[in-house]
Amino acid sequence: MTRAQREFRAAMANLSAAVNVVTTDGPGGRAGMTVSAACSVTDSPPTVLVCVNRSSRSHDILLANGRICLNVLGADQEELAARFAGATAVPHAERFAEGAWDDTEGVPVLRDALCSVVGRIVADRAHGSHSVLFVEVDRVTTERDSGALVYFRRRYHNLAAC
Repeated sequence: MTRAQREFRAAMANLSAAVNVVTTDGPGGRAGMTVSAACSVTDSPPTVLVCVNRSSRSHDILLANGRICLNVLGADQEELAARFAGATAVPHAERFAEGAWDDTEGVPVLRDALCSVVGRIVADRAHGSHSVLFVEVDRVTTERDSGALVYFRRRYHNLAAC
């Protein structure tokens, strides 16, 4: 890793971000992964973007299926975030065994997420090690009013609801 890469990574560790589990199902298979690089783009049409490492096992599955759910995690869902980040010994095939999942519009939706955004990938752009996925939103579900799970300085933190 170059000096510039190390400095960039250190700087980005100070950028707090919501913790999300991105899920998909379809012809490419079922997959899910934890991401912190996701944000809104516009409300006309409602669109979010999600950045996915191209070396991730889930990357090609997300693209093949073309539909995803961005599940925004609550403060008490750190274990689920770790599971989908691959930070536990749980195999890929068993990641969905924990949590309450609904099949909504063909994708797994976490029933007790802070909110879930279901949509279709309308564009993707490869840049460096990642793909930036633009997702037009078909459905939004807000299930609870609690604190959020955020990632800051390479650790999960609970952000209390005010």
